[in-house]
Amino acid sequence: MKSIEISQIATLPTKHGMFNIQAFKDVEGKEHLAIFTDDLSDTPIVRVHSECLTGDALASAKCDCGEQLHFALETIGKEGGLVIYHRQEGRNIGLLNKVNAYALQDKGFDTVEANHQLGFKADERTYEVVEFILKYFGIDKLKLLTNNPRKIESLGNIEIVERLPIKIESNPHNEGYLKVKKDQMGHLL
Repeated sequence: MKSIEISQIATLPTKHGMFNIQAFKDVEGKEHLAIFTDDLSDTPIVRVHSECLTGDALASAKCDCGEQLHFALETIGKEGGLVIYHRQEGRNIGLLNKVNAYALQDKGFDTVEANHQLGFKADERTYEVVEFILKYFGIDKLKLLTNNPRKIESLGNIEIVERLPIKIESNPHNEGYLKVKKDQMGHLL
């Protein structure tokens, strides 16, 4: 991967525990964040969390993203590990297109159909910067906190010794979304 700008390490006390943070600016100008504990083991727990402003910051009930992020921070705060906050909003279609996809979902399209209506694949994410960050931290094997088998496949150069599921309760606003993730995108829910 071409030149990546890397920040200093800073501390980040949270309600989930004490973390360190370090930012990684990729060649496209996206700034990804590593949130990690002091005690990274030889096989740490890792969560690759794709940015979701509506779920992570606004507590949207249309998805399970914010709850997954907090579950991961809580788990890693207790057991040690790393969260990579992967800045690829809306499965990498961007915030503007994500809001347009939401508008289509309001008209009855599911999340995959909405992306297709906008000219995108169901999932446009790439994971090169994730592998760069893992290598930067010297991580070549890990326990991956995910329900998404595509994330497991995307980390082909990293040994995943265990997949740890994220269990989140559905609500009336995200039941259809979660069904599409399971039935059409293969998520292990």
